[in-house]
Amino acid sequence: METQLLRDQDVYPSEAVLKIVLKDSFTVYMELMEIITGVDYGLIANWNYYKDGKAWLCKVCHKKKTIFWLSAWEGCFKTGFYFTEKNCSGIPGLNIDESIKKDFSNRQPVGKLLPLVVIVNREEQIRDLLKIIEYKKKLK
Repeated sequence: METQLLRDQDVYPSEAVLKIVLKDSFTVYMELMEIITGVDYGLIANWNYYKDGKAWLCKVCHKKKTIFWLSAWEGCFKTGFYFTEKNCSGIPGLNIDESIKKDFSNRQPVGKLLPLVVIVNREEQIRDLLKIIEYKKKLK
């Protein structure tokens, strides 16, 4: 079973720390961050320690809207996008990996929100993430 990392409240997830914990997926993380925080996407990534989950999470926003959450796991990082019943109808039509769509359709709601979780450990997965980010940014 996968283990969530970055559990120590006193250890901020700096680049040096992330390089150690993410191992092989660190370069994928850095590439994703470089793209989404650049001019084309204009997202802001902010790491915070959340006491309820007892872990560091990266909240990625566009203006005041949360686009996705990122967490560090053994051998990968996970991105979590949350949609309402009303605004998730476009997901099946996105040009993304079919396994992501299938997982999304099978996920149980978290309260009133429907989670779309992508486990990332390969550079090729960034393309799918960017399509989901673009979709989420356009939602009202």
